[in-house]
Amino acid sequence: MIHDCFERARFVKEISKTRDVSFSAYEQVRNAIQSGKLKIGERITEVALAEQFGVSRTPIREAIARLEAEGLLTNVPRRGLIVTSLSHQQIVELYTMREILEGAAGRLTALSGSDTELATLKDLIDSEAAALDDQPKLSEINRQFHYLLALAAHNRYLLTAIEQMSVTMSLLPSLLEEGNRARAAHEQHKQIVEALMQRDGAAAELAIRDHVRASQQHRMLVMLRQEA
Repeated sequence: MIHDCFERARFVKEISKTRDVSFSAYEQVRNAIQSGKLKIGERITEVALAEQFGVSRTPIREAIARLEAEGLLTNVPRRGLIVTSLSHQQIVELYTMREILEGAAGRLTALSGSDTELATLKDLIDSEAAALDDQPKLSEINRQFHYLLALAAHNRYLLTAIEQMSVTMSLLPSLLEEGNRARAAHEQHKQIVEALMQRDGAAAELAIRDHVRASQQHRMLVMLRQEA
C-alpha cells in the first residue's frame, strides 16, 4: 500500500515535470517568433528547435502542436513547418477585429477603470515621450499600454478575446521605427489617455478606433513600398 502511494506520487511528479518542460519549450519558441528571432516564413524542424533550446523533441513536438493551433506555425505542403506568414486579407481582418475589441476596451476602461489604472496609463505615455528614438523600449511601452488598457476594462471575456487576437498580431513586425509613426502614435496615445481621464467612454472608443485605423494605414503603405 505504502509502495503504491509512493509510486503514484512519483508518477504525478514526473507528469508535472514534463508539463513544465513542455510549457517552457512553448514559451521559448513563441517568444522567438514574437521577437523576430524566428523570421516570418522561416522553415523550422523539431530537431533544429530541440537543439536551439536545449530540450528533447517531445516537449518541442507539444509546443509545435500548440503553436499551430494558435496560428503562429503553419504546415505548408512541400515546404513543411514554417512561421506563419499572414496574407493581406488576414491582416485586414485582424485590424478590423482589433479596432472593434480595443475600441470596446477603451469605452469600458473610461467607465470602469480605477484611478490608479488610469494614472498608470498616463505615466506610460509620459515615459513614451522620452523613448521615441529607442525602438525596443518604445515597443515595450506600447505593449504595456495596450495590455493595461485591456485589463482596466475589467471584462474577462473581452480580455480573453484581445489576448487571443494579440497572439496573431505578434506575427506582424513593429513599424514604430518607420517614418514618423512613433511620434504620430504617441500623439494618438495622448488623445486616448485624455479621453480616459475625463471618463468619456465615447471619446475614448473613437480615439482608439482612429489610432488602430492609422496603424493599419501605415502598415499598408509600408507593405506596398516593400512589394514595389
